[in-house]
Amino acid sequence: MRPGQAGDSVRVLQRALAKEVASVFPDAMLTSPEYGTYGPTTREAVAQVQRNLGYHGSDADGVIGAATLRYLAGKYGFDVAGATEPHTAAGTPGKLALSQVLYHDPHDKAGEAAMRAYAQRACELTGMDPRYGVPALVTIAKRESSYNDPRWRVNTTDVNAHGPRVADGHPQNCSRGVTQCIPSTFAAYHQAGTALTPYDVVACMCATINYVRARYGVDRSGSNFAARVQQADPHRSPRGY
Repeated sequence: MRPGQAGDSVRVLQRALAKEVASVFPDAMLTSPEYGTYGPTTREAVAQVQRNLGYHGSDADGVIGAATLRYLAGKYGFDVAGATEPHTAAGTPGKLALSQVLYHDPHDKAGEAAMRAYAQRACELTGMDPRYGVPALVTIAKRESSYNDPRWRVNTTDVNAHGPRVADGHPQNCSRGVTQCIPSTFAAYHQAGTALTPYDVVACMCATINYVRARYGVDRSGSNFAARVQQADPHRSPRGY
């Protein structure tokens, strides 16, 4: 979607904006002449959402991108034509600067079955054999966040919990996401084409795969994942990694 566009997709977006940034796009806009058209108030509302997500300058220009659209879609339960495939973000780079990391939660699913599906996708994106990668990642997810339980998606009590507060309201260096990546690790091992927030399960799992390959010598197939990373081995006791 782009400014000036009109149609049902714009109306779906506007209904979400009325909930997300009511101070900029109040409910009254849903009965205004702009309803159904990507006009100036819609653009300003999108820009406000972008700023809330940590974008600045030309990245918060009110032209909705895939990441902002997916954020709203995940939060308000809609599917808008033109969104990219879930858990991918066309054009995002590999290694990030810490300043590029975002801190919004797309509210991905929790539970073991969901983790297996997300892990399968992470293996596809990183070239790891899912026979090894999926059980290893699911084990880490169980131990680090109880399968992405909302209560355990950010750790505010361990030694990493320091730094300035960021968009999610927590210290920047807190471990986050399904596998509990600290933002600097997520940035250093970010998988090109995935979301820019460690709360995105696939993006977090991909960064974990890239990290254990570099840090622990896990091979490309993942055949030694559980052997090299105790936290990924369900037959050994948990151990931080």
